[in-house]
Amino acid sequence: MLGLMQDHPLLISSVLEHAVCSHPQVEIASRLQDGSVHHCTYADIGRRARQLANALTSLGVQPGERVGTLAWNGYRHMEMFYGVSGMGAVLHTINPRLFAEQIEFIANHAEDQYLFFDLSFAALIEQLAPRLTTVKAFVALAERS
Repeated sequence: MLGLMQDHPLLISSVLEHAVCSHPQVEIASRLQDGSVHHCTYADIGRRARQLANALTSLGVQPGERVGTLAWNGYRHMEMFYGVSGMGAVLHTINPRLFAEQIEFIANHAEDQYLFFDLSFAALIEQLAPRLTTVKAFVALAERS
């Protein structure tokens, strides 16, 4: 019986696909740490999430592997949520308010393969990097220079 039941699995990627197809120009406003507001659309988020998924795939990230984030909520985190989850990997958000030793334990225990971070955490990442044994690379969430 088909009726009103959906005929495809409910995935994170399908939520974004629906938003991109049905509401591509709906604006998303995100307050940045400096107090400014960043504006983008669901179409923008969808395009950048796909770019991230492709980049992670080319780096060898496999479904089920963990990609860590040490970042504040914002549009970049939203892109990561859909890009990482949409490719089948696990987005592992780490609370930046924890002590350095706790962050170290959490990232190592989760076996994060890559760690994305806001520039405001650069000094913390520099301190932790030698002790994060499973992290292959660190990615700063920033604009191109």
